[in-house]
Amino acid sequence: MDKKKYEALCFRAKAGDILLKITRSEMEIGMKNVLFIASEAVPFIKTGGLADVVGALPKYFNKDEFDVRVMIPKYTCIPWEYREKMVYKTHFYIDLAWRTQYVGVFEMEYQGVTFYFIDNEFYFSGPKPYSWIHEDIEKFAFFSKAALSAIPTLGFRPDIIHCHDWQTGLVPVYLKERFAQGEFYQGVKSVMTIHNLKFQGIWDLKKVKDITGLPDSYFTSDKLEAYKDANYLKGGIVYADMVTTVSSTYAEEIKTPFYGEHLEGLMQARSNCLRGIVNGIDYEIYNPETDENLDAKYNQITFRKEKWKNKVALQKELGLAQDKGKFMIGIVSRLTDQKGFDLVAYVMEQLCTEDVQLVVLGTGDEKYENMFRHYDWKYHDRVSANIYYSEPMAHKIYAACDAFLMPSLFEPCGLSQLISLRYGTVPIVRETGGLKDTVEPYNEYENLGTGFSFANYNAHEMLEAIRYGEEIYYDRRKSWNKMVERAMNADFSWEHSAKQYEQLYEEL
Repeated sequence: MDKKKYEALCFRAKAGDILLKITRSEMEIGMKNVLFIASEAVPFIKTGGLADVVGALPKYFNKDEFDVRVMIPKYTCIPWEYREKMVYKTHFYIDLAWRTQYVGVFEMEYQGVTFYFIDNEFYFSGPKPYSWIHEDIEKFAFFSKAALSAIPTLGFRPDIIHCHDWQTGLVPVYLKERFAQGEFYQGVKSVMTIHNLKFQGIWDLKKVKDITGLPDSYFTSDKLEAYKDANYLKGGIVYADMVTTVSSTYAEEIKTPFYGEHLEGLMQARSNCLRGIVNGIDYEIYNPETDENLDAKYNQITFRKEKWKNKVALQKELGLAQDKGKFMIGIVSRLTDQKGFDLVAYVMEQLCTEDVQLVVLGTGDEKYENMFRHYDWKYHDRVSANIYYSEPMAHKIYAACDAFLMPSLFEPCGLSQLISLRYGTVPIVRETGGLKDTVEPYNEYENLGTGFSFANYNAHEMLEAIRYGEEIYYDRRKSWNKMVERAMNADFSWEHSAKQYEQLYEEL
């Protein structure tokens, strides 16, 4: 072989070796490790929509590019069927206030996602995950510090720590205050997601100083102090590298005094780092084609022939007048002012005189529970008040009803309207937060839309939206069915949300 050929061969070999190294390096760089830290996650513990997000979303990330894991407290009220499967990893001790506290770390894989559990029975025992606010303040200061302290023991170094709601608000604070000094945590970014700005973790400033051990410099008006108290969520928003909330409209709303819960100035200041990403729902759990709770299963093609069978079955079960053609409205909700039930109360008598049936499921304020009980007694053939909560009954209502009412005062995202769309039950909503982002108003002239909406927080405007829906249902059934079809074809699965989070993580 002559010298020129030999040199050319060597060059190609070296180039190939360099390319291989670059490719390997790119593959290593491309894999992102993300750790969700939260106070609850399905199926282990749930009090609200936060648990659905934390438990379901990690399953839907691209596994070739993202390794997403979850860390929550090891509550003693987690069902034994899950606790017995948790594997002990390690334990150590941390200082909190004037006490030294035990931290146990357990691990479990569920539906392809690794979950970590922080154990301490002093804080996490009891029949429910949350208690009095002064107890929760100390509990979640411990959890935030313990979670960060546990990460080096996991064999998993996150590139991004994704925190959820005020209970983890101290994680970004501690990450910047003391943990950033360690080499292990260098370059770790944090994301703070606000699921509901109304709940902020507010308590006495002096007591929070003692509990957290944070220096005085952290308790100023531009950091954790707010109106002379300490505010955990504010700390998370100030110190996180990126802030998200659960819909684009809510991200804009919380910059205003009405929705801002006294933090609108901070939200405006952080607007360049604020992003709204709509939640999804698990399309395997909420699937009218396979839902075992239904009397008749259906999809976007067969609903015309099958959906009404669920209505008649529910009418029979609840003692309502059995009529497959009757316009049935469903409500599955906490019965509180935030959910718009003062509007419903104002026009309830008028609503009961319409040619409709109303099925209610949920608990909440006593005045609304008793109101629905009264109208159930007065109009027993057209109103059914179910003052309890049952997941199977909720599924039956989503499938049986023609329309679903959500007249919320504010709604960061909302899951019920997404479920009702999935089941072909047309939402009637107020244009706020996630309701505005997910329900397209019906347009009879262009034959567009997936539901009905009203803009102002006004009882008669809500009643007009209900009557408009009633008119389309009774007089223009073909248009109604087309709307149901569009609703069932809308995509609000977690895959859609996961792609937006992936983009966010890439930017970080």
